[in-house]
Amino acid sequence: MTELLAVITITILAVLSPGPDFAMVTRNSLLLSRRHGVLTALGIGLGVMLHIGYTLLGVGLLVKESLLLFNLLKIAGALYLVYLGIGMLRSRAVEEQVTVDVPRVSAWAALRTGFLTNALNPKTMIFVVSLFMQVIQPGSAAGLQVGYGAIIVLAHVLWFVAVALFFSTPGIRARLMAYKRRIDQVFGVLLVGFGGLLSVLSLRP
Repeated sequence: MTELLAVITITILAVLSPGPDFAMVTRNSLLLSRRHGVLTALGIGLGVMLHIGYTLLGVGLLVKESLLLFNLLKIAGALYLVYLGIGMLRSRAVEEQVTVDVPRVSAWAALRTGFLTNALNPKTMIFVVSLFMQVIQPGSAAGLQVGYGAIIVLAHVLWFVAVALFFSTPGIRARLMAYKRRIDQVFGVLLVGFGGLLSVLSLRP
């Protein structure tokens, strides 16, 4: 029971902390559509599943023990966030109006963006590896560990779907769509900032 409570508590704190996942879901929900926001959230869930999968297979231990591999993965993830942010900053200016054009981003692209944002997010990688290596006991049954992993994935999906539903609510979206270009710029700066900070931290001795 203590182990379960620790997993749930740490997961909730990790999920609620602001980061690239929150920025991407919020941005897609506001500027694209509710469907795009929800699919981005589901993509994040798939990314978490990837982290949990390789950790359960023992790759997480290898990553933790190999400083070079660990840092390379963190830098790759940070550079991807910078890439996403620059893409937002370079997006063409649009008229500040409430009416919204039909989104040109496909559903698959939204799902893929959510997946890659989380899969390449060093924060999630460190969180999952550390949780399984330090909180969960080595003798825990494989089925129990899979159950913990399911809790972590479910927490991420529920939270980010809720975020998507909130920011795609017609009233909220209508008010904020007048500042579409500004929203893209803000989230672009945030992602570049996240990526830059993580890159610096990864390069520190």
